[in-house]
Amino acid sequence: MNRITTVEVQKRNKKRVNVFVDDEFAFACDAELIYKYNIKKDEFIDLEGIKNIIEEENFIQCRNSALKIVERSYKTEKEIVEKLLVKGYDKKSIERAIDFLKEYNFINDKMYAEHYVNDKIKQQGKNKIYYTLIKKGISQDYLKEKLDKVQTSTEREIALELCRKKYEILSKRETDKYKISQKLFRFLAAKGYDFDLINEIVKKIINLDNYLE
Repeated sequence: MNRITTVEVQKRNKKRVNVFVDDEFAFACDAELIYKYNIKKDEFIDLEGIKNIIEEENFIQCRNSALKIVERSYKTEKEIVEKLLVKGYDKKSIERAIDFLKEYNFINDKMYAEHYVNDKIKQQGKNKIYYTLIKKGISQDYLKEKLDKVQTSTEREIALELCRKKYEILSKRETDKYKISQKLFRFLAAKGYDFDLINEIVKKIINLDNYLE
């Protein structure tokens, strides 16, 4: 039998605790399990037996937490893992929870990326979409393949329309064409469009306005 020497609340998640047995870290678990299994300082426990029970309990708690995350909004695998780590779950429980979500198709990174690209391409350039999805953990190879399918003409038309609308707003309070062009350039750059495409579109918008005058 082993003696519990310390039971402490986690700093990042007050609902979970760390348990030390014989002055060494043994396991972490939900605070409710402390009362359920009478885990407290100076008590003697069957360490292996309780660890097996806690491991399964942790998985169930982790899985339920993961389900709540995907209920609120669709996430990538990386986003869910990061949220579960912040909540204090151990890596083994997280891996099992992720496997569960994949088995029932609650997460699908390729499907997420496809929907994201189809939605955001209407208002952002491929560069911004690419780097945003990379941060979300989407495969670079898959992203390049998906974004390569976006027609350059489609991206140009969308960028041109965004620039035109922005120009209409700016020209109402600014008359200096150079300043306007600089603001349009920064606007499109923030949207994630390539330098050459931005340059082409801004010149077209400014020159068209000059022609109309």
